[in-house]
Amino acid sequence: MVDADQARNPPVIVVGVTGGIAAYKSVTLVRELVRRGADVTVIPTASALRFVGVATWEAISRNPVQPGLFDGVAEVRHVALGQRADLVVIAPATAHALAQLAGGFAADLLGTTVLASKAPLLVAPAMHTEMWDNPAVQHNVATLSDRGVHLIGPITGELTGGDSGVGRMAEPLDIAERAFGLLGDQSWSGRRVLISAGGTREAIDPVRFIGNRSTGVMGVALARAAIQRGASVTLVHAHLEVPLPAGVVGISAGTAAQMRDAMVSHAPDSDVIIMAAAVADWVPETVSDTKIAKRDIGETWAPVLVRAPDILAELGAVKGPGQLLVGFAAETASKASEREASARAKLASKNADVILLNTVGEAVGFGDVETAVTIFFNASPQSLLVEGTKTSIAERLVEALQDR
Repeated sequence: MVDADQARNPPVIVVGVTGGIAAYKSVTLVRELVRRGADVTVIPTASALRFVGVATWEAISRNPVQPGLFDGVAEVRHVALGQRADLVVIAPATAHALAQLAGGFAADLLGTTVLASKAPLLVAPAMHTEMWDNPAVQHNVATLSDRGVHLIGPITGELTGGDSGVGRMAEPLDIAERAFGLLGDQSWSGRRVLISAGGTREAIDPVRFIGNRSTGVMGVALARAAIQRGASVTLVHAHLEVPLPAGVVGISAGTAAQMRDAMVSHAPDSDVIIMAAAVADWVPETVSDTKIAKRDIGETWAPVLVRAPDILAELGAVKGPGQLLVGFAAETASKASEREASARAKLASKNADVILLNTVGEAVGFGDVETAVTIFFNASPQSLLVEGTKTSIAERLVEALQDR
């Protein structure tokens, strides 16, 4: 959909396409950017045109394509494009393209346009795994990241030649979403955000486990909302029923102990920490190496459980100056006063800055459903009631945390 502001003043996006097989996917990217209201100009390199021709780019973007540096003599084309652009996207970015960007080379229209533009730059690398892992490529990626270039992907998947691994270009719709996020509110730019999501699973034996109904929707929505405002996000996740959002650094942590280790390890380097995961409170004392047969259990079974680590409390105990700690309180009490008292007690005892209270039950509060949460702040006796989907609630929370 195109909103009224975009219809009047469409954002100008320059899409650079370099010579990889993923250039075919960039056709979908350009179509999506145009569909969402952007004025898109495509700059394909000479090698990119061997995969997708000028006629296709012009038809999809609805703008002329002049791939040569000296094709438009009526104006200094690379300067004009660079000055007009609200955003520059390069997708795919080959290993060669990354080297040129890192080195500041101006060998073609794309390179000169990037140098002439002050707009944010979003780069979607795509190459074989061995090339991506090469130290020279990683050095170039680090150089670009240090300069403030936004990177998305690569992701793991099937690659050219039938093999698979890290190196596949991020999906076009994810790149488009990230692009429009960069065009919006970037008030979290420079913030490092650590988020936990999903439900832990504690093994009893190789087949059985103790788990919960968490889908991970809220944690993933929070990660996406923070990314869209410019934050760098690390998402430590247990079991998820939704895909990871593009742009996050994902760390798998399936058990309470694994999640504790990952969160404590990454916390010192984070400005904002959000514990949205549903972590087990109790875990089996011992885990059987083999499946426990029913005949060995009998009619009743009472496995011994021990307390799991209290991750939020541990993070609160070591919270650094200026660090923001956010927790969740899932409550089932029927009386609102009891739920609020429990949430406020948790806010104080865990040394958290913010607690989100949500009511849960067998069919309440799980998945991306319409729900309501109450946000409590340690510095204020007031609370904030937010209603809507978890996606909209995540956006409201990120907004509420902006000045804290």
